[in-house]
Amino acid sequence: MLVFRLLVATHNKGKMQEIHALLSDLPIQLVSPQDVGAFLTVEEDGNTYIENATKKAVAYADATGLVSLADDSGLEVGALAGAPGLRSARYIPRADATDADRRAHLLRNLAGRPRPWIARFRAAVAIATPRDGVQWAEGACAGEIIPEERGTGGFGYDRIFLVEGTGRTMAELQMAEKNLLSHRARAIMNARTILAEFTHG
Repeated sequence: MLVFRLLVATHNKGKMQEIHALLSDLPIQLVSPQDVGAFLTVEEDGNTYIENATKKAVAYADATGLVSLADDSGLEVGALAGAPGLRSARYIPRADATDADRRAHLLRNLAGRPRPWIARFRAAVAIATPRDGVQWAEGACAGEIIPEERGTGGFGYDRIFLVEGTGRTMAELQMAEKNLLSHRARAIMNARTILAEFTHG
């Protein structure tokens, strides 16, 4: 069994920690763009999560020569016709906008609309090999948006996303629980068979 280096194309430390926990039992050494000096700007202008994840994975694989994993995810709220969706990370067109700003903006847009505010998180993972192919996996997590923040874990919209069947927000879950239920965890778990192929090469 081979140990291989996998570049995770993200600068988000919380996301890196989640992926590390999900893949810790595989003979894989995770490296970040900072670890290999890869500071790329990839425009996420695709029409789907898979397209955006693919653009990032291919760009990093070609630039570094490493197998690269990238993801794209979004929050889709029924009362907002699926928004913010693909623009979840850019919901406020300000470079200095924080996660708290985005949560507050979402709640302002939902104010006055009847509850429950049914929602789901969706994620796509792309794994690219330098100058070769790309493989994909997806995951989703159902729930609803609540008007008050709860919990201190996670990032993004986690504090206002009540996970279906748990009575808790994503930010109130322990890492082990989140790695069973979250959209990104489900996408990564669906990608494990792809990654396992590299450890037997």
